[in-house]
This record gives sequence, C-alpha cells and structure tokens, in this order.
Amino acid sequence: MGLGHIWTCSVALGIFLAGCSGTREDTGARIIAADSEPQNWLSTGRNYQETRFSPLDQINDANVGQLGLAWSFDLDTNRGQESTPLVIDGNIYTTSAWSKVQAFDGITGKLRWQFDPEVPGDAAVKACCDVVNRGAAYWNGKLFVGTIDGRLIAIDAATGKQIWSTVTVDQTKSYTITGAPRVVKGKVLIGNGGAEMGVRGYVSAYDAESGKMAWRFYTVPGKPGQPDGAASDAIIQKLASKTWSTRSWDLTNGGGGGTVWDSMAYDPELDLLYIGVGNGSYWPQKYRSPEAPPGGNNDNLFLASIVALRPETGEYVWHYQMTPGDEWDYTSTQHMILADLKIEGKTRKTLMQAPKNGFFYVLDRTNGQLISAKPYSKVNWATGIDMKTGRPNIVPEAHYSQTGKPWVGIPGPLGAHSWPPMSYSPKTGLVYIPTHELPFLYSLQQQFKALPKGYNLGVNPSAGKMNVSPASLASIRSSLKGYITAWDPIAQKEIWRVPQNTPATGGMLSTAGNLLFEGDATGIFAAYDARNGRKLWTFDTQTGTVAAPITWAKNGKQYITLVVGWGTIEGLANGPINWSNKGPRLNKSRVLTFALGGTAKLPAMADAPIRQLNPPSQFANANTIEEGRQIYHRSCYGCHGYEGMSGGVVPDLRYSATLGQADAWNAVVIDGILSANGMVSFKENYTPAQLEKVRAYIIQQAIVTRDSGSK
Repeated sequence: MGLGHIWTCSVALGIFLAGCSGTREDTGARIIAADSEPQNWLSTGRNYQETRFSPLDQINDANVGQLGLAWSFDLDTNRGQESTPLVIDGNIYTTSAWSKVQAFDGITGKLRWQFDPEVPGDAAVKACCDVVNRGAAYWNGKLFVGTIDGRLIAIDAATGKQIWSTVTVDQTKSYTITGAPRVVKGKVLIGNGGAEMGVRGYVSAYDAESGKMAWRFYTVPGKPGQPDGAASDAIIQKLASKTWSTRSWDLTNGGGGGTVWDSMAYDPELDLLYIGVGNGSYWPQKYRSPEAPPGGNNDNLFLASIVALRPETGEYVWHYQMTPGDEWDYTSTQHMILADLKIEGKTRKTLMQAPKNGFFYVLDRTNGQLISAKPYSKVNWATGIDMKTGRPNIVPEAHYSQTGKPWVGIPGPLGAHSWPPMSYSPKTGLVYIPTHELPFLYSLQQQFKALPKGYNLGVNPSAGKMNVSPASLASIRSSLKGYITAWDPIAQKEIWRVPQNTPATGGMLSTAGNLLFEGDATGIFAAYDARNGRKLWTFDTQTGTVAAPITWAKNGKQYITLVVGWGTIEGLANGPINWSNKGPRLNKSRVLTFALGGTAKLPAMADAPIRQLNPPSQFANANTIEEGRQIYHRSCYGCHGYEGMSGGVVPDLRYSATLGQADAWNAVVIDGILSANGMVSFKENYTPAQLEKVRAYIIQQAIVTRDSGSK
C-alpha cells in the first residue's frame, strides 16, 4: 500500500471528522481503521494492536539512500527523550523531558505551541530512570499527557491550552508517570511508576471529556481486610491475596510494586484491554513476601504479568504471569503486540511480548493461554518454560534471597529487552526486538531498611565491585552486547541479528517499503532491509537515541520523524562513557524529520569541554571511603553514574567544585539548594557524617581517575 491509499470521509467506515462532515470526530474509529489513513500516526503504537508498522512505501529499500534531513528543532531540555510522536493531518505532537508537550507544523518544523506543566524540580528524586516522557494520546481534538509528578492533563490540540488536570497518585509517595496514555471508548488509561521506590501499582481510567475517574485496578493486594472500592477488589480477594504473605502489607509499608508504567494494547473485536505489570518491591522476595499464606502460594500476583481487563469497567478477564515471585526486576511492562498468526494450520488471535526475562511469549489473547515461549537472548535464570503449566523452570541458585548467596544473572534488571518498543511487520512476518546482554550480580542487601527518598531495592548495587578484579571487570564490560533481533514468532527462532556498537538500542519502526528504522546510543540513526538486516542508510544525529521513530505523509510525500536525546537510566547511570574510552558526547535533544531529497544540515557539533580533574587531598581512611561507596551506590548512582562516572547528562561529581569545600557540599546534599534542578536534600536518609563519607568516596574516584589518565 503506497501513498495513493489515503484516508477520506467515509460513511461506510462510520467515521466522521468535524472538518469533513461537520459532526464530531470519532477518534476510536479512526484508530481502529488506522490502515485507511496511513498518512497519520494517531496512537503511540500507530494502531490499537501496537504493531509500529506503517503501510507507507514511498521511502523504500530501493531509494532510502536518498533520505535526508528535512528539518530539525532543538528542544529546551537535554534530559532523557523517549517520546513517540503523534501525527494528525500533518501536525506533529511530541513530548519531552519534564513532561512538556510540543506541536509542530510537520512540513516546516515550525513550533506552533509548547505546553509546560511546570513539574517541580524536586519530583526528579521520585523517578527511577530520569524525568522522561514516552508520548501523548489523542482523542477528539484533545491531547492527553501524564506528568512526572503524577498528573494527567488534557490539552486543546489546536491551541496548547489546558482543558483539565487531575492528580492520579498520592503525591506524598514516590509515584511518577512516564508512559504514554491510551484512549479506548472515551476512557483515558494511565498507569504509573515507582516500584523501585516502594509504591503499590495500579492502572486508572478517566473520562476524556471531564477528567473524572471511571475505575481503578490495583495489581497487588492492599491492606488485609480493607477493600479498595476498586474494580480489582473481587479478583484480589479471590486470587491475588492468596499469593502474598499475610505480612506483606506491613513489610512493604503498603507498597509491593507491580506498577503499570508503560505497555498497553487493545483488541476492539474482543473488547479487551491488555496491561503489562512491573516488578516487585522490594526486589528480593525475602523482604516483601517471605512466605506463602496458609493454603496459598508465593507467586505474588499480579507482578510480572499480562492482565486482560474490560476497558469500560476495569473488570478482570484473565492473566498470565511470566515470572512468578519475581525478584530480578523482570517486568512484563515491555511492548505488547497483537496479531493474528497462522500456527499449526489454525489462525490464532495472539498477544506477543519479549519481556525483560529473556523469553519471547506468544499467548492466545482471547483467554491468556500460552501458545509458545522460547528464549530470544541469553538466559540463565530458567532452563525453559513448562508448556503444561506455563511456568518457568527456575534454577535454584537464581533465588538469591532464599540461598543468601550472590548470583550473577542474565538478563539483569535492564532485561534482555527494556522499554524501547519492538515492531511487527505483517509483510515479513517478523518481530524486531531491541535486544541486549547485560548481566547483573544479585546480592541481598543485609539489614535492609527502606529510606524516605530514592531507591529501595533490597539488593546491593555496589556488590559487584567488592569481589571482582579490575581485569574481570574489564572482561565483563567487553562482553556487554546490544543488537537488533529479527524474530519469527511462529517458528520461535531468530532469523537474523545486527550487532550494535552499544548495548543500548532504541525503539523500532518497520514499513511496507521493506525497511526497519532504529537509532542507538552512539548517535547513529539507521535504516535496514527488514528482510535480512542489511544496513542501507545512516545519519549521525550527534546524540544518543532511545526513542522510536514514526513515519507519516502530507501532500503525497512521506516523512520519518524521530525525537533524539540521551538520558534514561542507561544515560544517567551508565551512558556512552561505559561503552567506550572516549567519554560522553554532549547531549543535544532535538526533533528530527527526514524526507527523500532532504538537504537540511544539523549545526556543527560542539566539542565536549575540556575538563581538568583537580581533586582535593583525601581526608578519609579506607573504611570510611568504603562506607561512602556503599551509600553512594544505594542512593546516588542512578543519576550520577556507577562508580561515580556520569553518563554525561547530569553533573559528573568527580569534577564538582564542591569536593574540596565541605560547606558547599553540604549546601547541596543537606540544605538542598539545587532542589529546583532535581538535586534534592538527602538529610532525611543520612546523617551529615554519612554524607561526608560520600564526599570522601567521590574524591577517591577523582584521584583514581586522574592518576590513571582516564576520563
């Protein structure tokens, strides 16, 4: 299908646009019939099935070498960028860090308006993985965006003016929203994040016109004997509560995890909404659910599960749990795709997912029955999936919280596939998965106690350095891999893979032009032959990319649009500095649009500033430095980088001018003078003496870096 198949006003389709018939637009019908207007990108996955495949083929494998930049726009924030743009009739809508929303003229790149929800800077401490936003939803002339501080806001798509706003979370707790809303049958659906901080997960539905909550579904049990008055009450009592310790509510301070922070999909024919549920909180089952209740088990439903609900009421229909009793951060919040596949001679309505745990699942989406599951990446936590029970065969040593012994798992908590979306091409029959191999040492944090601010994992993120030699650490880093996996979901096997220069790969877009588009953390945006993985075209975006591209058309011309900008947990805690010895590139967040024959140029890339390490003399002994290292990796590394090496987005503390001045250091970490920038006070977590130990550790890291000649 090329550009000749353009959507028009059609009584046969039952779709009426205000601009065509004078009646009210039916966005739901438009999304259902998305292939009838391929020039638009109406929902974050393009259609309700979330395939991220476009029927457009003007740009194809024969001419993609002529693709060039049509225009670029510099965003006003250089934190992480994860947005999937929307396109409605040539108007592009993007979101950016700090939950801002932009509207562009798609042809010229002119900014029509920007909406700033004015998220307080101190909300950043509640975010596990940067102040990112994955996109907006569109419905009947309105845009909907979730904010990092937990609001859901409706915006007039024409003017950028706020229509309504509602708080969806308890803002005294560490909830965030980073995912893109979906809208089904007039209900705006949104979840939240915060499992790493200890919250209790749920998904909510709000009326698109008024912002009034229609229903809420909690994914883990609440306080025993006290129903929530929610759509989930019946199934929680009947099923989920029997899979958690009777002590869990008290042990987790009313949390438990299970946040619905990203993936959803919808089947209009079955009228089923599918949500992906996240990890447990705290990670080790020993700390959140040390034993099963009498007569039950310890699976901890609905952690790491797909749950099917009725979109108008939130009524439970079925679930499938990928990782029972999850204690590895093996979320099932990764991208889901709905497709009808011919399996063993029979057409099956399937739901496909490549969650963090490394197995590719094909489920019957009518009832949640497992059809097949095979590893799409290296896996050592389980030997396979039992097809009779649907349960993984978990190796005993993987249960580190039960054995008390550290265990190196692959995948680690970043998964074999994290949030960057995969894509399914009905033309090739392949699913394209951004894949990586990132092991992790799971080690129980002894004498664990939850802190008021920041991460509360229950594992020791700094444990790997204690027993690993420098040579071994170098070997581990060299083994980290990233690649694009082209996967046959029917045969459950890899067809081809393309190695990447970094383990951090971006989201996928496939098209009828036999193309696959993807950007990576090194700054390369590339087009591949979707049939065999042959690289056909590249463009240097000058900055790392993790977001997924889209394609659209206007006036008979096809375009590709992508939001670029480094960040997220990979960019903050790891970043390019961990994948090479060159140090991080400067982050420059932009919206880029490409077309055949495009001749625009990006401004010359500025050189990274020359930084001179001039650390003060060390004032502490080895034991004090080690205590500082433990505190740093408990509460600081998620933003400022593992081992004190920043990914280049937020300040690298080794170069901080406050290192040599205790008063200046304390003004930041105790008094919170930079709270508006996201750097809050940690005096609720630690004493001044403990925070001084962190300064000693960073001084030591600066000295080691200087003396080794590294960056």
